[in-house]
Amino acid sequence: MRYVMVWTALLLASVSALLTPPAWAEPPPAPPPRPAPPPSAGAPVPALGRVWPVGVRPPVLRGWEPPATVYGPGHRGVDLAAPAGAPVRAVAAGRVLFAGRVAGRGVVSVALAGTDLRTTYEPVRPSVEKGDEVSAGEVVGSVEAPGSHCGTAPCVHWGLLRGETYLDPLSLLPPWLLARGPSRLLPVPA
Repeated sequence: MRYVMVWTALLLASVSALLTPPAWAEPPPAPPPRPAPPPSAGAPVPALGRVWPVGVRPPVLRGWEPPATVYGPGHRGVDLAAPAGAPVRAVAAGRVLFAGRVAGRGVVSVALAGTDLRTTYEPVRPSVEKGDEVSAGEVVGSVEAPGSHCGTAPCVHWGLLRGETYLDPLSLLPPWLLARGPSRLLPVPA
């Protein structure tokens, strides 16, 4: 029995020595470095919006649902209820990057002043042109008839991008603009 145990120990030590690289062997190559995200990719979105794109506090028909991957399913903006013909306003000051039709829909895109952000509004009949300077609350177009984005309900799809990354456009609005009504003081029972 002792003879078998000695041979087994010697066999295991030999196999271990064969599988362990010598100390003078080169270490395995380091994995390639991960590409660094763009400097502003994770930067917070400043709450610089001064108005809603449509109405005062329009109902959000569909919220922002970020995709898990670049081409994955999701909703890259918010859909705001708005009747056809309603004015669409720039939420913040900026310069019009695009005003025209894309895939049969009217689209307006505005680069927000002093930031690396841009907003998009669709389906919109533009009343501005590329290069126009707009201020917060200025009308950039009107809501096109239903059937082009939200099915039978008229709406405006409002998007926000930093580079090629979609962000939640509601994050542009300060808390006082997102609030669902004024604060009320209630009597305290004595």
